[in-house]
Amino acid sequence: MPAPSKPRWRWWVHLCLVGSYPLVLGLLGWSRSTHHRAPALTGTARGLLVVSGLELLVFGAVFGLGWLASRASRDELLLRWRGGWWMVPLAVGYSVALRLALLVLAVLVSVVLVVTNVVNLDQLQHTAKANQPDVSALVDISALTHNPLYWWLSVTLVSFVVAGLREELWRTGFLAGLRALWPGGFSSTRGQLVGVCAAAVIFGLGHLAMGALASVMAGILGLGLGVIMVLHRSIWPAVIAHGMFDATTFAFLPLIADLMRHSH
Repeated sequence: MPAPSKPRWRWWVHLCLVGSYPLVLGLLGWSRSTHHRAPALTGTARGLLVVSGLELLVFGAVFGLGWLASRASRDELLLRWRGGWWMVPLAVGYSVALRLALLVLAVLVSVVLVVTNVVNLDQLQHTAKANQPDVSALVDISALTHNPLYWWLSVTLVSFVVAGLREELWRTGFLAGLRALWPGGFSSTRGQLVGVCAAAVIFGLGHLAMGALASVMAGILGLGLGVIMVLHRSIWPAVIAHGMFDATTFAFLPLIADLMRHSH
């Protein structure tokens, strides 16, 4: 005997709570960045732990309230581990592929803009420099360079839990709400990919505090992670790929900052 369907209002509460989370967080981050120049993750290991704990607590409260309304199942949230042990190296490969894809896309767009005379090379370089991601709004690069504990917390706790797990739980919660409310449009693989595109736009807007270019890059990254999630019907390869992407970014930020200083 099939289980009774849940009232639609429950899924509406779920989708409104979960779906609005990155937009509200991004708006607060943008408002904060216009008044304070200190990085969101602070400049100390203790501060990073406090901020990470608060972010996980707030997300847990919002996601938990959404779940209490919908009572989404393990399968509706794609929480099953699928594919065995080989999913870990595959997810690491996805992380590398996502980084290469972002690089190739940036190069292709730049070449097209220059070749079609939309901008010249000097204008392109100036625009890229003026709109480069403001990583200092998120993390203290000096602390990454000189504080080993801060560095390790960034490449583990922040990358895999605060970013990877939290953000992929948000994505799967958003997609679950779309599938439940509009099963005819979002239950198929094609429909879920449309949902992934909508989630990518929201995800990108949530990163506006780091600048327009960072927002676009976050949206593209979110698109790739969502596709991984849908194709594997599991959040875990996307969580690992996301964590690896952020961990390698944090790990190399001190080196990149050092190279940029010497180039000037």
